[in-house]
Amino acid sequence: MTEHDAQPAQRRDQAHADPGEETAPRPAGQETGPDTGDDNGAQVSTGGEAAGVPEAAIPELVIISGMSGAGRSTAAKCLEDLGWFVVDNLPPALIPTMVELGARSQGNVARIAVVVDVRGRRFFDNLRESLADLEAKHVTRRIVFLESSDEALVRRFESVRRPHPLQGDGRIVDGIAAERELLRELRGDADLVIDTSSLNVHELRAKMDAQFAGEEEPELRATVMSFGFKYGLPVDADLVADMRFLPNPHWVPELRPFTGLNEEVAAYVFNQPGAKEFLDRYAELLRLIAAGYRREGKRYVTIAIGCTGGKHRSVAMSEKLAARLAAEGVETVVVHRDMGRE
Repeated sequence: MTEHDAQPAQRRDQAHADPGEETAPRPAGQETGPDTGDDNGAQVSTGGEAAGVPEAAIPELVIISGMSGAGRSTAAKCLEDLGWFVVDNLPPALIPTMVELGARSQGNVARIAVVVDVRGRRFFDNLRESLADLEAKHVTRRIVFLESSDEALVRRFESVRRPHPLQGDGRIVDGIAAERELLRELRGDADLVIDTSSLNVHELRAKMDAQFAGEEEPELRATVMSFGFKYGLPVDADLVADMRFLPNPHWVPELRPFTGLNEEVAAYVFNQPGAKEFLDRYAELLRLIAAGYRREGKRYVTIAIGCTGGKHRSVAMSEKLAARLAAEGVETVVVHRDMGRE
């Protein structure tokens, strides 16, 4: 975004659960901010107290577990979107270490969510010992357990044609039965049990939001991307608008070398009939769509604005639209995909 245009917009380049959606350990979602956990002032020693360094606050900890295919990854992604530091498939023995590292982060990791399940096989046996260790250190933790009926789980595994992680040479139902037995004690210790048998992805996210988002409305983040139709549509676009109804500055010799970031080009574009009206009405439409996205738990939207080459009209409109969204409180990123390719 140009300095002379609205500065609020920031520019940065950037199922529940499919039973096979889980991935290798992946830390994500580092956010700064106050610890919202109810830890009653609990502290973790970092070894610096003798030198006058204040003790570090214990991060809020949530352990996500449950049946394979019941929505663990969807629940984890929901917390990640809410600003939690999420680690998937962490061996239980490392949970206390993860909490200690969070305590040493000087508030950068105030909330940690860990996905623990039978994929860890023999590591899963260490979970009881890790929970006892956390209790001894006065770490406040919550366990979220995702449950689902056998019928729903079988249907989900069959739909993706993947085996249950514990079925071995047997049937899917054999793996489900074995997993239920392994998780029986943990389910009894859970602070929150969510039955996803009849829930879709959006309903599960809504339940997680209700538990962990407090009274805050889910935040929507928008990427406004300019592009050139001659280079193809952006594959990740949720919404596409075509600026080719406006005269092309390319055919104005004195404007051709510049881009939509140039004041003269932007002025030319928005002096054309329909340009300002489009901006106003499209921004109004996006407010309606954004409200619906929030209700459905969708937190990210990519708005693609195209013209012939992605240099003039789409760039100018993207900048104005991003500024409008940012002024309305939407966290906005501007990306000019094809500018400079000509």
